[in-house]
Amino acid sequence: MQAYLKLIKFDNLILIAIAQLCIKYGLFEPFDIAITLNGFGVSLLIIATTSLVAAANVMLYIENKEYAIKKENANAIISEKIANRLFIIFNIIGVAIGFYLSNIIGNPKLSALFIVVSAIFYIYATYLKEILVIKNVIIGLLMALALISVAIFDLLPAITDENRASQKVIFLIIVDYSIFAFTIVTIREIVKDCFSVDKDHNAGIQTIPIALGKDRTVKLISGLTMIPIGLIIYYVYTYLFSNSIAVVLVLGFLVAPLLYFIFKSWSAETNQDFKTLSLILKSVLFLASLSILQYQFILL
Repeated sequence: MQAYLKLIKFDNLILIAIAQLCIKYGLFEPFDIAITLNGFGVSLLIIATTSLVAAANVMLYIENKEYAIKKENANAIISEKIANRLFIIFNIIGVAIGFYLSNIIGNPKLSALFIVVSAIFYIYATYLKEILVIKNVIIGLLMALALISVAIFDLLPAITDENRASQKVIFLIIVDYSIFAFTIVTIREIVKDCFSVDKDHNAGIQTIPIALGKDRTVKLISGLTMIPIGLIIYYVYTYLFSNSIAVVLVLGFLVAPLLYFIFKSWSAETNQDFKTLSLILKSVLFLASLSILQYQFILL
């Protein structure tokens, strides 16, 4: 069981689910926003989105199977045949539930979102996996889409001429969080490539650390991290500056860890160093999700 949970990266799926629940019950419910989905509908949406992300993680495992079979404990490795079946099963679950939800809200065309996401990873595995940076960006896009899908399925169908202004404010907040999540996840994927560089090299997989070298990649990571920091500072100055408590919380729990991340990255050399950096970014994602809960105390 542990091998299967690791295969689909269950901890990351939980993180996505928490973020989606924070949007639903920390942003929609407290502000009495017009919504489309009830608790059961949102549960189905979470299952659909996490299923597609699980399928993506399985596909990445299949792609990297060349070095996976070389691990010492070969009995713990899931075979390619089983992994392919799981990839198909998770895709079917995600697309089927997406189709069902789209029909529930009266907009069957939205089911195309799930089909497109599923197709993207098939195309990636078939044609695009040799292109540098594609994998990192796709994983970041998956996280962003998982967040914005809550707005697409729960918020947008309920927009009317009367509530358009208030719905737009909430929707833009979700878009901002989606952009932030995209940048953090993309950077984290580059960091993870750093501590698997030897395995990737042996498997013939082209990654940024292999193309640039670890030293240059570390500099790239540090530079890219300034993007989410800049986004946070701009966001605080634009929307939260009048609330000193919110400013302190955001700076203390989001900006400070990212600054610490940059500081730690300068001296990162070992695999353990890069795993620590990856953990810091995962913690930032978790704290960013929880920060959604503060809006009911700031804006109400």
